[in-house]
Amino acid sequence: MPVITLPDGSQRSFDQPVTVAAVAASIGAGLAKAALAGRVDGVLVDTSTLIERDATLAIVTDKDPAALEVIRHSTAHLLAQAVQSVYPSAQVTIGPVIEDGFFYDFAFERPFTPEDLAKFEAKMKELVKADLPISRRVMPRDAAVALFQGMGEHYKAEIIASIPANEDISLYGQGDWVDLCRGPHVPSTGKLRAFKLMKLAGAYWRGDSRNQMLQRVYGTAWRNDAELKQYLTRLEEAEKRDHRRIGRELNLFHQQEEAVGSVFWHPAGHTLWREVERYMRGKLETAGYLEVKSPQLLDRSLWEKTGHWDNYREQMFIAESENRMLAVKPMNCPGHILIYKQGMKSYRDLPLRIAEFGSCHRNEPSGALHGLMRVRAFTQDDAHIFCTEEQINAETVAFCRLLQEVYRDFGFTEVKVKFSDRPLKRAGADETWDRAEGALKAAVEAAGLEYTLNPGEGAFYGPKLEFVLRDAIGRDWQCGTLQVDFVLPERLDAEYVSEDGGRKRPVMLHRAILGSFERFIAILIENYAGKFPPWLAPIQAVSLNITDRQAGYVQECADFLKNQGVRVETDLRNEKVGFKIREHTLRRVPYLLVAGDREVESRSLAVRTRSGQDLGSMPLEKVAELILTDIAGRGRHSLED
Repeated sequence: MPVITLPDGSQRSFDQPVTVAAVAASIGAGLAKAALAGRVDGVLVDTSTLIERDATLAIVTDKDPAALEVIRHSTAHLLAQAVQSVYPSAQVTIGPVIEDGFFYDFAFERPFTPEDLAKFEAKMKELVKADLPISRRVMPRDAAVALFQGMGEHYKAEIIASIPANEDISLYGQGDWVDLCRGPHVPSTGKLRAFKLMKLAGAYWRGDSRNQMLQRVYGTAWRNDAELKQYLTRLEEAEKRDHRRIGRELNLFHQQEEAVGSVFWHPAGHTLWREVERYMRGKLETAGYLEVKSPQLLDRSLWEKTGHWDNYREQMFIAESENRMLAVKPMNCPGHILIYKQGMKSYRDLPLRIAEFGSCHRNEPSGALHGLMRVRAFTQDDAHIFCTEEQINAETVAFCRLLQEVYRDFGFTEVKVKFSDRPLKRAGADETWDRAEGALKAAVEAAGLEYTLNPGEGAFYGPKLEFVLRDAIGRDWQCGTLQVDFVLPERLDAEYVSEDGGRKRPVMLHRAILGSFERFIAILIENYAGKFPPWLAPIQAVSLNITDRQAGYVQECADFLKNQGVRVETDLRNEKVGFKIREHTLRRVPYLLVAGDREVESRSLAVRTRSGQDLGSMPLEKVAELILTDIAGRGRHSLED
């Protein structure tokens, strides 16, 4: 006789085993109708799951964030059923949930087309209207293999055959259609109302280019139509903000096949780069970091000692010279340990903070490259703090404070923290990892930051914190990291003289705030849609004349502003001033400074912002003060707010 404990602490007793759906019905008809799944003792399950013992239970409705995964998993099956309804000869393979949606791969005699996509979505809507019950059954592995082979589903049979023979297989059916799945799923197809098929792509079976090319269909699914509409609006806005398009419009950078995965920075883009670098350098100097520069090529033997050769070899670019194998550095940490080891260090020298704007290269697959977001050649705002174990807390607190200051100055105020613990493939003993994870948890708690767990995603040498910032349209970007490392100092024999005269290993804190300059600048471009706050804008002001009579004065004003530290251009073309204003507004220049005869006579400028605000005429010195104040405020009190 199971006793079910509900989230409010109340309990319900039943005379026999009871399903999640039956418990929901016992509470009320409204809840029974809204139930999408259940959470039994914290585990997400179908509403048809039978509870045979005492347990805690939460009924999952579309108000529960956990509903999204169930909905997306179920919508992937809905897609598969629709595709096979339209094209019965199509074979199903895999259909996982991904961020913001799902995909499903199919084997078919030809590539799908956009017209096919429309057919699939129409069929999905028909199946939703039919409100087909979704049921689960379990059978032995070999019986499941035989079932799918008999259906002509050779890919699915191959997947099942790779599962250990002693395991039972979970199958889900809706109407006369069945598929392999671990679940859980919604109770019926009628629960799936907010979805859209997004795009088509090719994908090799099991990700191997030697295998058959499959047809991949991507879709998105949400709890309700309002969320779907918000997502599609966000996608539309993201398309407008695409850093590659804005990069071309503002002449910031370009990429081409002669340097795959690298960036050609144009003058305006490099100005933005240098402003970011100048700012970061100032913050690091104030925080007590010492800037260094380490070599690009390091011998294979060093990478073997650190463990990178075993754990990172496939992403390294290799060079050979005089029968020696060298690797172009994918990260800066081994070089920083070698710098640390030059001269014996005392406990009095710690913490030692070594920073580098390090140029790194990683051999990313060409298919994974994406503008500035994913490149092969990049620069990290990298630093390593060598400290005692007792100093981990203080250094973590100081770093978290610095990171938050930096993000605020760049306009990001929402920051989430993830704690990533030991991965399956790692270096160091479990006892070492216990110490490192315990130290990092204590440190992040000392910093007063809440965090969520990100299991198994630590670096191979230590646990890490991941800092995720949210941009202007609600997208999350993982940028900063902090890692506690007891392993590499041991492997490369780094030491310091302790207070009692003995030798100890320093702890190495790997940390970055921006991550890669390229990626962070892409995030800035998209966050601001190219309308950078004046302190970051490549051109902060343009001085314009109305007729040739003002040309000399406009140039004089530009020279004055340049001497005050403003990045200013002149536009003396023989064009109508309205045309010039429109052009520089499209270039997202923060301030447009116009001079006619009246401004020349009064030694003033008519000031307009790129948002169209007319601030009127003001003396040249007042214009300089206005712009410099805005620059110093780093956009916090923008006239465009």
